[in-house]
Amino acid sequence: MKRERLDFLAKNPLYTKRFAWYVGRRCRSSTVSDIACELNLDWHTVKELDKQYMTAQLERAGTPAPKAIGIDEISIRKGHTYRIVVSDLIRHRPIWFGGADRSEDSMRQFYDWLGEKKSKGIRLAVMDMWKPFRNVANERAPQAAILFDKFHIMKHLGDAPDKVRKTEYARLQGKDRSYIKGQKYVLLSNHENLTLDGRRSLKTLLAANKRLNTAYLLKESFGQLWDYKSEAWARRFFDNWKASLKWQRLKPYEKFAAMIERHWDGIAAYCKPENKVSLGFVEGLNNKIRVIQRRAYRLRDEEYLRLKILTSMPPKL
Repeated sequence: MKRERLDFLAKNPLYTKRFAWYVGRRCRSSTVSDIACELNLDWHTVKELDKQYMTAQLERAGTPAPKAIGIDEISIRKGHTYRIVVSDLIRHRPIWFGGADRSEDSMRQFYDWLGEKKSKGIRLAVMDMWKPFRNVANERAPQAAILFDKFHIMKHLGDAPDKVRKTEYARLQGKDRSYIKGQKYVLLSNHENLTLDGRRSLKTLLAANKRLNTAYLLKESFGQLWDYKSEAWARRFFDNWKASLKWQRLKPYEKFAAMIERHWDGIAAYCKPENKVSLGFVEGLNNKIRVIQRRAYRLRDEEYLRLKILTSMPPKL
C-alpha cells in the first residue's frame, strides 16, 4: 500500500500544519493550559504542537554566524543550577541555550556547536566578569574583544552604598539612625528617577550623614566613565575617582575599585567605537526569560524551555 504525502499535513495526519502553527502562535502569548482549555484539547497535545511550531521556527532561522555575542547565565531551578544563554547582539536574538552549569566545559559546547570557522568571525564578546567565560573566549575566539557588561558592573557598584548604609545604621543610635531607616531605595536610585518626595528625603538623608553623602556622590560620579571615547581619558578619570577614596574609610568602595582594576581591559573596551553595541538587549532578554519561567512554573521539560527562549525573538510563522 502507498500513501500520498500532503504538504499541508503535519507529522500526525489528524491535524493540518495550519492548525499546528495556529496553536504555536497562540502559545507565544498564552499558557499551554489556557490554549488547551480554549480549544478543548489535551494539555500534552498543545505542548507538542507548540514544540513542533518552535522547531520549525529554528529551522527557518538557520545556523547563525554572529559578529557580536552576549554571554550570560540563568538559573533554571533552586540549588545553583545554571544554563548558559548566548545571544547575537546585532540581530537581537538568542542563538544558543545549553551546558550543564557555567563552567569552562559547558561554555566550550557553544563554540563546538558554532564551529571553528564561525567562531573566528566573532569580533566582540560581551559578558559579566565570570572568569570561565573569559578564558574560553580567549581560547576559542582569540581575535574577539572582551567587553564586560556595564549592567553587571553597575550592580556591583550599587551594592557598595547599600553596605555603607547598613554599617551606618548599625553604628548610630536614636535620631541619627531614624534618618537612615527605610531609605534604601532613595539612596540607590538615580537622581533623575526619584519623585519630588524622594528627592526631598534624599536631601535630608545626605545632610544628616556625611559618610552616606560621600558614598552617594561617589556612586553618581562613576557613571561618567562610560562617556569617554579615549581609553587614556577614561583611565585618568578612574585614577582620580580611586584617589578620592583615600581617607574616606569606605571599604565597600575600595573593594569595588580593586575589582575594576583587575578587569580594566574589559571595561576600557567601551571607549572603542567598533565596540558600540546595544547592551540593553541582554538585560531585556533576561527579563523575558524570567517571564517565560513564571509562565512555565513547575514545568520540568528543559527542552521545552530551551525552545521557548530561542524562539522568543524571531517573527511568527
